[in-house]
Amino acid sequence: MIAMGYEAGGHRGLFLSDQLHTQVGTFALVPQVVDAVKIPVIAAGGIADGRGVAAAFVLGASAVQVGTAYLFCPQASVSALHRQALLDATDSQTALTNIFTGRPARGIVNRIMREAGPISALAPAFPLAGGALMPLRAIAEKQHSSDFTNLWAGQAVGIKHQLDATELTRQLAENALKILSPR
Repeated sequence: MIAMGYEAGGHRGLFLSDQLHTQVGTFALVPQVVDAVKIPVIAAGGIADGRGVAAAFVLGASAVQVGTAYLFCPQASVSALHRQALLDATDSQTALTNIFTGRPARGIVNRIMREAGPISALAPAFPLAGGALMPLRAIAEKQHSSDFTNLWAGQAVGIKHQLDATELTRQLAENALKILSPR
């Protein structure tokens, strides 16, 4: 079972759009889920370094799902605009938005999110929102602008690893083991 917290980038494993302020963060959610189920729990959301991996294991997770940290890797198939937005972003520059798909997803705040509000009652419902925004997005991207592009990223976007995916995986494991191993 995946216990995905509020910090996670992109669409989470739920599409609740009401009362977003009541959704729970990863490190509050994981121990509650671990206590409630008898199957392995995978922690997800806001985990981007060995400290986060170790914390998830201490809280009872059997594994972790890391997303945003891998977007910095050369193997990630993100556009040049998305990659630059990731490099420029800080952890306080993400928000949940329904503008791009009609369902809440976390991304880097850009022009359309600022001007329309990240959560907008005017956003077309899923699945219509993506198609409604596509012409504007295409024009902007041709002009090398990400003002109308979904730039999915989690709150841990400020922890930047510009490493090969294999090296990032190795570092996540090694750093977590250093924290968890008795001295």
